[in-house]
Order: sequence, then C-alpha cells, then structure tokens
Amino acid sequence: MKLSYSKTLLLALFPLVGSSLNAAESLAPSNAVEDDHAYETVSHTDEKKDGYILGDGWKINGDLRIGYVDYDYSNSPNDYDPNVNKGHADSRGIYVIPKLSITSPTYNGLSFKITGAGSTDFGINNPIYETRTFGFGASGSSYAILQEAYIKYVNGDHTFLAGNYELSTPMVDADDWYLLANSFQGAYYKNTSIENIMFAGGYIYKMSGPWDSGADGANFHTIADTSYVSSEDKENAGDAGMWAGVIQYTKDEHTLQLWDYYAVDLYNTFFGQYDYNAKFDGGTYDAGGQIINFKEVGELASNNFTEIDYSIFSLRLDAKLDNGFDISTGASFYTDGPGASATLGSWGGYPYLANGMIFHFFEAGDLRNANSYKVQVGYDLSKTLTDGLWVGLRYTYFDLDPQYSISSENGLGQDEEHNYGVRVSYNHPEGYYFTATYEYVDLDQQQSISALRLIGGYKF
Repeated sequence: MKLSYSKTLLLALFPLVGSSLNAAESLAPSNAVEDDHAYETVSHTDEKKDGYILGDGWKINGDLRIGYVDYDYSNSPNDYDPNVNKGHADSRGIYVIPKLSITSPTYNGLSFKITGAGSTDFGINNPIYETRTFGFGASGSSYAILQEAYIKYVNGDHTFLAGNYELSTPMVDADDWYLLANSFQGAYYKNTSIENIMFAGGYIYKMSGPWDSGADGANFHTIADTSYVSSEDKENAGDAGMWAGVIQYTKDEHTLQLWDYYAVDLYNTFFGQYDYNAKFDGGTYDAGGQIINFKEVGELASNNFTEIDYSIFSLRLDAKLDNGFDISTGASFYTDGPGASATLGSWGGYPYLANGMIFHFFEAGDLRNANSYKVQVGYDLSKTLTDGLWVGLRYTYFDLDPQYSISSENGLGQDEEHNYGVRVSYNHPEGYYFTATYEYVDLDQQQSISALRLIGGYKF
C-alpha cells in the first residue's frame, strides 16, 4: 500500500484534523517580516499551540482546512486554446484538507513528531476544471501522505533534526498559505551559542507539495524532480539533493541573514537580506534590502538544456501605524540573465519584495531584465470592529522587457503587467481562521486573468 494514496488514512484523518498554518521548524529571523505572498499585520500565526494533552507530555494538534480556488485564464477547457495564457485552462474546485500531528514528550533532549495530512473533494469537483487547482497530485484523485515524521534533539544552544518536516527558510519554504504545506525530507543542525548569531546547515533530499513542486506533489520526490528545470536536466541530476547553510545576525534593530543553497548538478542560490526595524512616533517601520543570485552548477552548467545565471536586487519600506493602518512598498530589479522561469518559487520560497498577492512570475513570458514595483495598504479592523480581522489592497506593476517576455498568444513582446489584489484575513484566538484573496491581472498581448482563493478552517 502506498501511504500517499491511502484513502483509509485520509478518512481516518478527517474527523480528527492536524497541525497549524505555520511551518513546524523555522530558521527565519524571529523579527523578520513574512513576505510569503502577502504582508499582513494580522497574520495566521499559531496562536493556539496547546492542542490536546494526552498525558505524560504527549500532545495532539489539528487543522481542518477547507479551500475553494477559482482561476480564470479566459481559456475554458471546453473550448481550449493552447496559445492563450501559456495554455493554462480555467480551473476551479473545493477541497477538504485535514491534518493531524502527534508530538512526543522530550526525553533527555530527544522528541519526535508525526503529521498525517490529506486532500479530498468527495467527488464534488468537475475533473475537467482541475488542471491548475493543485488540490491533488498527478493522479488527480484524493490522497493522504505522512507529511512529517522526524526526530529532534535539543541540548542548550544546539538543535539537530532529521526526517520529514515542514521547513521555513527564504528560498525553501513550507509555503502554507495555500491548500497544503510543502514538506521536506532531510536533516539539519542549528547553533545559537554565540550571542546575536545563529548558524545552521543541512541537507535536503526530497520534497512534497502539489502547489510548488514541479513533480507530483502528493508524494516525496527528489530536489531535481521538484525543480522547474528541463526534463533532461532533471534526469542528469538524478537523485542528488541540496546542501543549505545560513548565518544570521540579530541585534536590536538590525537583522542580517546570509543563505546559500547548493542544489547539486542544478544551480546555486545565494540569498542575502538586511532589515532595520525601528519605532517612530505613531508606529514602527522596516527598511530592508535584498539580493538573490542564481547560478547553474555541475551537470546543468555543462549542457545547453537550461540556462541559469541572473540576480534580483530589491528594496522595501514597510510601516505599521498605531491607528491600525499599515503600508508595504517594494521594488525588485532583475538582471539581464537567463533562468527566471526555471528558478522562481521552485521549492516554495517566495521572499521577493515586489510580487502579487497570488500571481507573480507565472503569467508573463519572462521576467528577464524586468523591474517590479509594489504598494500595499492595509488596515487592522481590531481597532474598530473585531480582533483578528485585516483587509489589504495591493497593486504590483511589472515593467517587462519585450525582447524576452513574449506572448504565447501572438508572439509579440510584452511591455507591462498590472496586478490588482485585495485580501481579507481573519484569525480568531480560539483557532478559527479565514482568508479571501482576489487578484486581477492585466498583461500585454494576453487575455485577462483573475483568481479567487477562499481558505479557512479550525486549528487546535
């Protein structure tokens, strides 16, 4: 029996539910702003961590999530045109996503955690409209998966973890803003023994996650398979994984994080970000800068299937006001080098400072030599209405290079893309949560695109 397709496990999970929206193991700075798809001052944090205590330190946590997604590419699957919007067809569906986590007590620093998860539509959806909902894996049917199964050892400032786990880093991330979080198979060591400094390193072998994975996300596949490089490059890389390391400095208002991700025989990713968090009369602000460099290595660098050699430079200024308003601004500048379509978001990381609420790099022909600019205004309605409620409006402008960004519909160059988004987010301290996001895309030389995501549930 393959666990990832076990309907028996899925039905067993349904009445119990499991784990929270946040990634289980975060290596990101504790005071860094979350850039995963949206900057929200009222975010889906794990406010209800207690779960059910079974005795002697054993604990159960749960999450029963329901999601509805509707992507309109002006390309009906009943009258399909492979040239419209890169051949993406209108897709919609509703899914129930249960999760159940069991955490052991800690014995001499050792503990373990097991999380089962799944996704089902109970046969409600029309399969012809599910090509891009990413509710299921490649099989197109309900599935269940042993998403987490890891051991953890903590001894003072030293932490070691090995197994299947949800991981939160800038470029490799659980990305739990969608239907089901990504999970990774590997091991890492973290050290916090030096004041104000954290360093960590490890090896990532496999990944699961239908939204972000370039393979069947309902199962664990190798780092090469889950990337978005050519099929030839995936085959050449074989079952090689990824080495990753970070050194992070945090003191007072300053946070500096430097990461390197070496995907063997694919490409290397260097990520660096500095944030200055400070208070002013009437609120707080975060001013930051970021650099990301992608460079092909090993087998991929020795052939002509996929080319990867470019960088992204970004700036941001975000502020949260005491009166409930917040503003987030960002600008990103892509260098004139190849590989954007083969690298962005490959393993769930979307730390880019000027992206859309739903859409980012998926729809334009190419972001090579492009610039993007974002402005978002939000309001914390706990000031006037109810705790945990937030609403935000975002506009993102992509200044495209028509030499590289070519329309799939007519072969003409694309000069610009406009994204208009709105989000309403609610997070109740008792464990109920809901997020509604709508985004409309106006892209040169293509039909209109829009998306609606409604995701909510209960966690304990």
